[in-house]
Amino acid sequence: MNYRQLIPFALFLLSSVNVFGQQTLNLQVNNPCSFERKDVPIVVDLSEFGTVTSAIVTIDGQEVPCQLDDLDQDGTFDELVFVADLGKKATKKAQVSLYETGGTSREYAPRTYAEMVMRNGKVKEKNKHDIYISSITVDKETANSNSYNVLHHHGVAFESELIAMRIYLDQRQTIDLYGKFHKGLELKETQFYTSDEQKAQGYGDDVLWVGNTFGLGALRGWDGNAPTMLADVAHRTQRILAKGPVRTIVEVEDKGWKMFPTSSPVNMTIRYTLYAGHRDFDVDVTFNRPVPELQFSTGIINVKNSVEFTDKDGLRACWGTDWPASDTLKWKRETVGLAVCIPAKYRVSEQPANQDNYGYVLKAVDRKLHYSLAYTSDNEDFGYHSSKAWFDFVKVWKKELENPVVVTRK
Repeated sequence: MNYRQLIPFALFLLSSVNVFGQQTLNLQVNNPCSFERKDVPIVVDLSEFGTVTSAIVTIDGQEVPCQLDDLDQDGTFDELVFVADLGKKATKKAQVSLYETGGTSREYAPRTYAEMVMRNGKVKEKNKHDIYISSITVDKETANSNSYNVLHHHGVAFESELIAMRIYLDQRQTIDLYGKFHKGLELKETQFYTSDEQKAQGYGDDVLWVGNTFGLGALRGWDGNAPTMLADVAHRTQRILAKGPVRTIVEVEDKGWKMFPTSSPVNMTIRYTLYAGHRDFDVDVTFNRPVPELQFSTGIINVKNSVEFTDKDGLRACWGTDWPASDTLKWKRETVGLAVCIPAKYRVSEQPANQDNYGYVLKAVDRKLHYSLAYTSDNEDFGYHSSKAWFDFVKVWKKELENPVVVTRK
């Protein structure tokens, strides 16, 4: 769950009115910040409202797209989500209508997307594979050897209009980045393998070489001196929990992970949540037991020739340029800005930069970890094009993370 959004909802859970199977919530959404905020996520916990089959949301009387998600996959919707634009110190009124039966299902234009694709040996074009799945689990023999090649584009991929990523289905579990030139959803068409014709049409492509680094925010173990891969697991799973229109949620689950040969096995689930209109996303990690004996690590790759920014309080970013692949004839150098923001209670230390990473050592609290990630590509006609502009953005981004919107009943 997104810690930024769910805290305020205890204030209005009892404000519903149930009339003939319809429950109505009248909400006020307030921006406490002295700057404008676009596409602010509002998440409604549905646990108090019984069975919900459809919903309609209006803001100041205008219907806005919303989404119902079944996050524990038990057949019942757990959360409703929508996004709102808020002026500085502004307040808006939202009405949420929840229907058990008889509601009208709405189709909204997708602003997020996720896919997992199996390889189809009969398909020659790399961007036209057509065996779509929503979950896959590999056992110990595959998970700890060659799971990288199990899926087309090597793992689950997800995107908003601004950014797109894939997560490698192997011991690295690295987030690899796709840079766009223009806003829009592209993965369905390119499948992370953009053709020359698509490039000519303005589609984006892979923009980062990650190797064995953190890439953008991969979670690893920590042996006291260096990060450790997730090399010894009993089962590794990737799944899609939601794919739009308002947000996409994907999970990576490592069951029976032994960080060290002498470690007791632990099950770890990493949930990535990306909202419409966002270039940042949340990372929420849950363990099946307390893990006070273990430390973890994450961070961002030290892109070649990169400039670093750190506030020494959990916010770290870089801006740099490198080849995204070894083929320097087909590819051009790509410039990216990366950032990670980690709340204080999960941080053990900020590590000195080395040739691979700008890293942190982390600890779990109450069997959980949380941090947020963001990136930009210099290719974007809507983004940031200098280290100064990128670092200015991430400073404001941290303020947004630390000052969630306030939602109350009318």
